[in-house]
Amino acid sequence: MAKRDFYEVLGVSKNASDAEIKKAYRKAAMQYHPDKFSGASEKEKKNAEEKFKEINEAYQILSDENKKAQYDRFGHAAFENGGGAGGFNGNFSGGFEDLGDIFNSFFGGGGGFGGFGSSTSYERMAQPGEDLRYNLELTLEEVAKGVEKTLKYKRRGKCKKCNGSGAEPGTQLKTCSKCNGSGHIKVTQNSFFGAIQTVKECDVCHGKGKIPEKKCKSCHGTGLETEVIEKTVKIPAGLEDGQKVRLAGMGNISSEGGDNGDLYIFIKVKKHPLFERDGVDIVCEVPITFAQATLGAEIEIPTLNGKKTIKIPAGTQNDKLFRLKGEGIKHPRSPYTGDEIIKVKIEVPVNLSNEQEELLRRFDESLKEKNHKENKSFLNKLKDFFHK
Repeated sequence: MAKRDFYEVLGVSKNASDAEIKKAYRKAAMQYHPDKFSGASEKEKKNAEEKFKEINEAYQILSDENKKAQYDRFGHAAFENGGGAGGFNGNFSGGFEDLGDIFNSFFGGGGGFGGFGSSTSYERMAQPGEDLRYNLELTLEEVAKGVEKTLKYKRRGKCKKCNGSGAEPGTQLKTCSKCNGSGHIKVTQNSFFGAIQTVKECDVCHGKGKIPEKKCKSCHGTGLETEVIEKTVKIPAGLEDGQKVRLAGMGNISSEGGDNGDLYIFIKVKKHPLFERDGVDIVCEVPITFAQATLGAEIEIPTLNGKKTIKIPAGTQNDKLFRLKGEGIKHPRSPYTGDEIIKVKIEVPVNLSNEQEELLRRFDESLKEKNHKENKSFLNKLKDFFHK
């Protein structure tokens, strides 16, 4: 059967860049890797094998600048009769440095690939400690200006008795006999290609290469213990309910010598009895009497900074807004501070006596159209609407 065009095999155009060719190869190799077909029928396994060989042969040519130039000029003929690649023969050396990435995807680590003439060095990356969560409740007053809080919490820390070594004081660490101090062990797995050797973390020393001659009685050889941390931190102004503050390195200590985890402070803002928050502004509804709204008055109002007095003009209507500059919440990323918005609610009197009702009727009858401008406007609109 005639060979398929190598560009077609990888699914790229002839103008594809090296990066595009490499990306297409890795995708195709992952798709047809024979180990993915271990439970398939013999026919499917055979098909996957052929596809995988075809993909690797195509990549061997197209990833090499000189071979690609020959292929673009002469096609498959450039490599027939000993002219170049000579077909795929199962040897992965020469142009297949990316195959290690494919194997890592299946077997979870580097290592020598037995019969394939390729190897990947094992480099153990120490894992950081776990992150911790701290729930912190703040008042609106604290959020408005920022506040210092002393946090007290438990975390995993270094054992004070053995100083984190895991060895009983007076004893030493010794080389792990299972991994001979390397911190990793080689594991051989059988696959379609034969024996494949991978590298994994040693399960005895957990990658450290050393184990205690005698385990510390306090931490049982782990080198870790629970410790209580007390730390004063500055909480910035302007935080919203549900936001979090990150304290780097304040989480659990790593058991592998890596960086500490982080501490995340989750903010909960308590509901205020007087104020509602609107971004960096705060809103306060203030009831006023009918007489105050009609005649005008000076009233005392609450703010986050204490009491203030504002003037209510005569003839103030319900839901009228008054703004107090700079009495709100400090913006978290600028010097700007929000405002306090006063929303007046005119309270209608209830439980009137007979005398009060009579006085109110007489007062209402004394009013003229000029005293009810809104009412007059509405009645005129209503009249026009029904006489269209």
